[in-house]
Amino acid sequence: MRHSAKLKKLSRATDQRLAILNSEAAALLRYGRIKLTLSRAKQVRGIVEPLISRAKRGDLNARRQVGRVIKDKKLLKSLFDMASRFEGRPGGFTRIIHLMARRGDAAPMALLELV
Repeated sequence: MRHSAKLKKLSRATDQRLAILNSEAAALLRYGRIKLTLSRAKQVRGIVEPLISRAKRGDLNARRQVGRVIKDKKLLKSLFDMASRFEGRPGGFTRIIHLMARRGDAAPMALLELV
């Protein structure tokens, strides 16, 4: 049973799944928008939203917590610089736009972008 299971497994082992989601979260913060499957987009959104909320705090503890997920120092600095862009917004920092299904396996695709 999946009681209290918050993440989908995405057909990966735990370490592989977390590595993929963290790298996609970093790609979203680096490029502003990424194209991926709908289920991955929903998982990445759950990682990126708290990161931006912590970056809005701007203190050292928040920087260390975000640094656990975002390993790139330049990207970490740019995230904390970008946090002022979201000051008036209490949440909802990302947007998922549904796209056409992928041609090879008909997987539902989505565009995940920062608002």
